[in-house]
Amino acid sequence: MKYGFIGCGNMGSSLVRALYNSTKDIAVADFSERSKEFAKELGITHTDNETLVKDCDRIFLAVKPHIMASCLAPLKELLALKKPLIISMAAGVEIQKIESMIGVKLPIIRIMPNTPTAVGKGTILYCRNELVDDATLADWLADMAPCGIVDALQENLIDAASALSGSGPAYMYMMIEALADGAVACGLPRDKAFVYAAATMEGAARMFLASGEHPGALKDAVCSPGGSTIAGVRILEDKGFRSAAMECVVAAYNKNKELGK
Repeated sequence: MKYGFIGCGNMGSSLVRALYNSTKDIAVADFSERSKEFAKELGITHTDNETLVKDCDRIFLAVKPHIMASCLAPLKELLALKKPLIISMAAGVEIQKIESMIGVKLPIIRIMPNTPTAVGKGTILYCRNELVDDATLADWLADMAPCGIVDALQENLIDAASALSGSGPAYMYMMIEALADGAVACGLPRDKAFVYAAATMEGAARMFLASGEHPGALKDAVCSPGGSTIAGVRILEDKGFRSAAMECVVAAYNKNKELGK
């Protein structure tokens, strides 16, 4: 089997859904009933960790950082014998640490994905060790194409980028909810408020990516002198919006570093 996922929580299942567009040759190993139902829904294999390692050529490690070592410990001999491609998504856990947990050098790709991967709009950062050859990487990237943006990054920048793109969807959902609440306070029905807030966020993001303009310039283009938009921007500035946004990313980055210890 081509791909196996050890762990199939929110992030793991998001990746499985996107990868499923490239290949149906996927197995998952997770003790939860939810993962069994998920595998049944997609028509993919649900198995245990040892069988997965024996049967799969490329293995995603989709478990929490604090249980990575205990998860890998009983699999070390099998991994050393099989030498599969390992793809780890554990926050803060560097490739060198994964190698020391396994006790043998294997080809390893470290990734930091986000949940919009499930709908093909993810942002996935990756780096690799020297045992991942160019042909293997190219094939993996082709399989990952339905996930969204898959971008190479130096490993020392992965935690910083993850604090933005990995954690970022939560911040965006909060912004959607807050903006919708404001519109509801003004009398707009909640179902419409949610759709308008989300569509506005998506449209603004697409316009920024398509135009290449500085976000400040795009913001200025919406703010007419003496208008309603600049009145709203003034409130965001007064309430420390920029500072709060910066500090939440810094806090997530510091937590990523802590998780990797």
